[in-house]
Amino acid sequence: MHKDLEMLDSLFLNATEGILVVNDKGKIIMINPCAQRMFGYAEEEIIGQTIEKLIPSRFHSKHIGNREKYTKDPHARPMGKGLDLFAQTKDGREFPVEISLSHFSTSDGQFVMSFIIDITERKRQEAELKSASERLMQTSEALAKLNTDLENKVQERTKELEIANKDLNDSKKEVLKALEVEKELNNLKSRFVTTASHEFRTPLGTILSSASLIARYEGSEETEKRMKHVERIRSAVGNLTEILNDFLSVEKLEEGIVRNNPVQFDLEDFIHSIIEELKTITKKGQQIAFRHKGNTTSVFLDNQLLRNSLINLISNAIKYSEEGKEITVQSTMNGNSIRIEITDQGIGIPPEDQQHMFGRFFRAKNANNIQGTGLGLNIVRKYIELMEGKIGFSSELGVGTTFFVELPYLKP
Repeated sequence: MHKDLEMLDSLFLNATEGILVVNDKGKIIMINPCAQRMFGYAEEEIIGQTIEKLIPSRFHSKHIGNREKYTKDPHARPMGKGLDLFAQTKDGREFPVEISLSHFSTSDGQFVMSFIIDITERKRQEAELKSASERLMQTSEALAKLNTDLENKVQERTKELEIANKDLNDSKKEVLKALEVEKELNNLKSRFVTTASHEFRTPLGTILSSASLIARYEGSEETEKRMKHVERIRSAVGNLTEILNDFLSVEKLEEGIVRNNPVQFDLEDFIHSIIEELKTITKKGQQIAFRHKGNTTSVFLDNQLLRNSLINLISNAIKYSEEGKEITVQSTMNGNSIRIEITDQGIGIPPEDQQHMFGRFFRAKNANNIQGTGLGLNIVRKYIELMEGKIGFSSELGVGTTFFVELPYLKP
């Protein structure tokens, strides 16, 4: 019997859940170390106090009634009954909890034993998962709208083609031109559907599998596993957003919404800020080195178009380079022009693919296993052309690639 008591005492003292024993008057008569740490009270501070001491004051009246009702009709209540319960620490901080109850009687009267778990981290992760799901829904709705708009454009062009066919004798050349436009639109639609379905399948699958698995990890000791899947969901949603942004950028360029609006700014500080932002997505051991040549750093350009272009080019250098490789960014200014070069030590571009790199939806054959839409360089080229500049590159397979942007030196 003595050994049994020692074992029970050890379980009470070393339990990883908070344990409270309360008498039929609602007074705390026992509290284990885990509960002391959870609520911030020493044992001598809380013994003899009513259980309402550990509950936010706005719940006191209701809890006293529930406690008295439970004392009259005690019964076991397991964890996870769908109740939103809150506890309060010594310093007044509130936190969500799960509580299971059991009762027992001794010669000294009736007692209730409470097992308490702090579920603050679980609630936070559930909120993050809900937010990620909402963002995914918004992304899906935007994609559906984009696809509908594309369908409408195809229908509009088809109607134009029908009108042109009626006037074939007077305008054969125009009809042939319309046929080519229609063919290109159908090709674009086909490539859009193929690219969208392929690029969305992987992150959507990741979100679905992680959302299913995260629900299985309910214990506090499985926080690391839950966080791993929350991070996978966050990353997948980020990838979907990046893909959608590419499609939306193409749409804005096609509709002529994008304009060149130059402003004066410091080029060196501007590139530094972009590099600092992109350091968060570098691979292990990758470094981005930057240097500027020229007597001045003040330029008069559209900073948003240039920012989008450089983010795309530097991100590509990161994406297509292995861990531990250096990426170099150099800006040069002279009296007539501005030149910016981004050099990586990545996989390079096959010679037979280089002439197609700025085409819409085109991807080099050695990049098929790396995520991308094939729209980025096409968008960048149009941005640079809007600023009256030009873009080019040199590349050696397996050695690396240098992209350069040349822009006119304008004055405000």
